[in-house]
Amino acid sequence: MVQGGMNSPYFEQLTALADPERASQMRDYHKVDRTYLGLTNPQINDLTTIWRSELELADRLELADALWQTDIFEARLAASKLLTQARLRPDDEPAWQLLQSWVPDFDSWAISDHVCMAVQKRLIADPARLDTVESWAGSDQLWTKRAALVATLPWTKQNHPKPEELAARERILGWAAGYLPVKNGILQKAIAWWVRDLSRHDPVRAQAFLDDNSAHMKAYAIKEASRYLPNANSTEDTKTP
Repeated sequence: MVQGGMNSPYFEQLTALADPERASQMRDYHKVDRTYLGLTNPQINDLTTIWRSELELADRLELADALWQTDIFEARLAASKLLTQARLRPDDEPAWQLLQSWVPDFDSWAISDHVCMAVQKRLIADPARLDTVESWAGSDQLWTKRAALVATLPWTKQNHPKPEELAARERILGWAAGYLPVKNGILQKAIAWWVRDLSRHDPVRAQAFLDDNSAHMKAYAIKEASRYLPNANSTEDTKTP
């Protein structure tokens, strides 16, 4: 059994690197009222790399959840990094369940994005889990809806998608279109990033999404989504005011 709370040696390794001045700057930047230690991402990466090598999966899960429950910024990032791995043996289902349990706690982009990177690995390992992510897309919680797009970014990246990958891509684009015409900035950016990443690998489908939905997208979202499209300027110019 791993001791993973605030009195644990793992947490002490995080606090030993605390930088109060940087922590104050981070609080101002992230604008979320929680404790910040002032660590850099490389510092957290270095610690969690060692922890992953030392701990069995069951112990990692216990440590990750204990760190998450502290609600400290760097501890939550460390928790997500402990589970960001392509293969989790002997069984990744407990990790998948734990990651799901954190989603309702999302309240900012940085923590959400780190957890979503771990979720991406679990979705690639078992695409049937998209059924669960679809429920996030239908959530009333803003950050949960956003997570449905961030977690599914791997489906923007196939150059030669298989039929089932194309079907998943269309499914996710359906979620994105379903977020409109609401013009919430957080969701608009998430849609824009998804379509932008898709445009690198399937510009035709990305352009089709914009043709169908740009009337409900803000100008900056259209600009971002069409950044890598050859007719980006004409797409933005035809936006309905």
